[in-house]
Amino acid sequence: MSTKVVEIKTLKVGKYIVLGGEASKITSLTTSSPKGKHGAAKARLEAVGIFDNQKRSIVKPVDTKVDIPIIDKRVGQVLSIQGNNVQLMDMENYDTLDLPMPEELKDQITEGIEVDYIVALGNMKIMRTK
Repeated sequence: MSTKVVEIKTLKVGKYIVLGGEASKITSLTTSSPKGKHGAAKARLEAVGIFDNQKRSIVKPVDTKVDIPIIDKRVGQVLSIQGNNVQLMDMENYDTLDLPMPEELKDQITEGIEVDYIVALGNMKIMRTK
């Protein structure tokens, strides 16, 4: 698992975090200051999983350390389409990969075009066409 450790107060909406072992994109982040003079400010963080689209949320003190995934963005060329799977060739190291076809890109992906895909925590997903 390739991750980095950061404090919650350094995160922003649109960045990524590891929640429940899944790489997730932060959709909202709010902080609240404590009512009394003792206590720490709390952060409420909501995120959606990149690979499973599940909503997750946590409430922790802002100085808590959390993992963020190291996301590798790559380019691949579509070699063939077999049902709901797409066979890609990585444009850097020429590896061939079988990835699931994203629902939102079904009508845009054809053989021979280039696509952007990401690799995070051992999972891969096609993000967009070029």
